[in-house]
Amino acid sequence: MFRIGNVQLASNLLLAPIARYCDLAFRLVVRPLGGLGLAYTELINPRGLLERTPQSMRLISTEPADQPLAVQLCGCRADELAEAARWCEAQGFAVIDLNMGCPVKKVWQRGGGAAMLRDPETAARVAEAIVKAVRIPVTVKIRLGWDDSTIVAPELATALEAVGIAAIAVHARTVAQRFSGPARLDEIARVVRAVRNIPVIGNGDVRSPADARAMIERTGCAAVMIGRYALREPWVFRDTHALLTNGTVPPPPSVDERIALMNRQFEHLLRLHGERRAMLAFRQRVTWYASKLGIRRIACEPLRHALHADEYWRWIATVPEIAGATASDR
Repeated sequence: MFRIGNVQLASNLLLAPIARYCDLAFRLVVRPLGGLGLAYTELINPRGLLERTPQSMRLISTEPADQPLAVQLCGCRADELAEAARWCEAQGFAVIDLNMGCPVKKVWQRGGGAAMLRDPETAARVAEAIVKAVRIPVTVKIRLGWDDSTIVAPELATALEAVGIAAIAVHARTVAQRFSGPARLDEIARVVRAVRNIPVIGNGDVRSPADARAMIERTGCAAVMIGRYALREPWVFRDTHALLTNGTVPPPPSVDERIALMNRQFEHLLRLHGERRAMLAFRQRVTWYASKLGIRRIACEPLRHALHADEYWRWIATVPEIAGATASDR
């Protein structure tokens, strides 16, 4: 069990809010597999949310099966963020998360995301405005700093705890690193030592249940956030939770189970977004799933250029043979 403020979660494993990938359709297929404590919406601009733009409303869409859910906001204006947080609270979301780590240029150029790491004092004041605006827990996701010469994570974590932030997630790289180089677990440990009473959530380079356990053991972090690896292996939460609680990992999913998950996700995409967007979204994901089925990238090419749902169903029907196994009827 793991708690963020007054929100009790079923596990200390969290799904990272990866833009364009950790959407509602993906969350709906990950949750039933087990082991996931909390998921997040994709990064949302508070102004778009307040103006109810179609894009923002799509990003924040959820369903009863998609709970508990945190809304991740990204911006630099305290008034907009506070108002957006109040609206989210009124809609019944469990947690508000403020992004202070996004390394994408179009985000930090506008003062949000990782740009807030350049001024920890202002970042803390912005976070405080959100904390004061709502009664639900407010968390923050950060990186270590802008680059190696400006590591601010420990001091920023101390300041954020002082203004009432309920938990801090730390991606163990700088903005300059983006996603290159190994995650620096020693820096997560420094953040753990810098705070007094709030949980620190470790993030970065978790590619197996053993990696998650090692992160907890080496850093003292209370929870682990898993992102990119979960896109390829959605069972990582089930397996990691089993390892942490029982010391063993369940057998890997069968070919049938993997195909069934792909079909469920594709059906959710069709239902939520229609054929065109469903095809575009799934084309981006197919090679990740195929890699776990032992399918070469070239065998995915027909689907990577497909435009219609029937092309998906024809392709998926060939997967048992390509993967060297027999799958059940969908």
